[in-house]
Amino acid sequence: MNNKIPGKGKVEMNRQKPVQSKRKGSAIALVLLAVVLLSAVGVGLLSLGLHSRIFAIRNASDITARCAVDAALTKALFEMNEKLKVQSWNDSDLPQTTNELLPNCDAIYSYTVTGDIDSGFTVEAIGKSNQAERRANSVLQLQGPFESAIFVQGALILKAGTLIDGYNSLNPGDTDVEVKIGTNSILPNSVILNFGVTVDGDVLIGVGGDVQNVIQNQGATIDDMYAIIVEVVFPDITVPLLPDMGTDIAVHGKTLKIGPANSGIYQVIELKRAADPGILEIDGGEVVLCVTDTIDMGQDCEIVVNEGASLVLYLDGDLYSGNNAGINNKNSPLKFKLYGTGEVGQEIDLKAKGDFSGAVYAPNAEIVINAGGDIYGSFVALSFELKSGGNFHYDEALRNVTVDDEGLRFVVEHWSEQ
Repeated sequence: MNNKIPGKGKVEMNRQKPVQSKRKGSAIALVLLAVVLLSAVGVGLLSLGLHSRIFAIRNASDITARCAVDAALTKALFEMNEKLKVQSWNDSDLPQTTNELLPNCDAIYSYTVTGDIDSGFTVEAIGKSNQAERRANSVLQLQGPFESAIFVQGALILKAGTLIDGYNSLNPGDTDVEVKIGTNSILPNSVILNFGVTVDGDVLIGVGGDVQNVIQNQGATIDDMYAIIVEVVFPDITVPLLPDMGTDIAVHGKTLKIGPANSGIYQVIELKRAADPGILEIDGGEVVLCVTDTIDMGQDCEIVVNEGASLVLYLDGDLYSGNNAGINNKNSPLKFKLYGTGEVGQEIDLKAKGDFSGAVYAPNAEIVINAGGDIYGSFVALSFELKSGGNFHYDEALRNVTVDDEGLRFVVEHWSEQ
């Protein structure tokens, strides 16, 4: 029996065909939508990549321009310090350059130094890289070697109970004196502050050092301690042109008085005791002595700088002091300056029967000081040990310098970037 309904299968087939057409249309729409979305994403990624690249180029140019302006300031500072080495300073022909190429890149820099020795100097610097430009201004300060009470390249040792403070011999009313002692070293126990030491200021150590490791504090009182961010420079000393006296200064059992006419180059200064001690008196004005070998002071012997006189001493050899011998400056520390010009390992043994007053710059010397009284002035050395004596008073007046002083250099006092 045939139960099929005529035409039923055909009808079902006809019903399925419209469904397939709709599915095909939907698929095409989805494909088109996917293409549009992928195109949009692709264009977005390309745009993002382009903008990122442009941003990176701008950043790189900006960084390079900063490097160029830094190079301009560094070059200007270097040229100013080179100009200082000229014997006679003048404010003309100050350093300047325009569009100088920064090595190993396409950046250029320019700088101009303006001002004079009395009012100070200003550096205007420009660095350019592609479309980026950076400008900076800095003020240069003339600085001498006696910026700190005590500063060394190596070890610094203070005896128990020492007080380190400051005053100003040119302005007694100045009671706010910045006092610093320190070292360039970062080695363990480079600074030893024995029990009872008081520093009315800060203790500095070398760049990157650990204060707990470098400073051995055995019961000292200080304001602060920290690592410096720029290593302290020890400028070379140039001995002035002096006549070669062709002799030594030898004083045995008597007193010899010398004045400005005796300034010159000597091989040795030898002070020895006979029935009386040997005494060398500096009198009548400024005396400049250059000693190419040693200074040897026997027991009770002294170099005395009389009131109204001054002594500048250049020493290439060692200085030895016997018992109760020493240097007696009857004036402020400004009137006695000792410049050690020897090689590393130079020995300076300083003593004073009473107070010691003076400034010592000897960056290659190992200095040991014994004073019967207090110490007034400043010390710069390879190493420094205060063995006996009273307190140490830093004279801020030593910071006042002129272009005729020794050990000068220009430093950046402050700077600003635009």
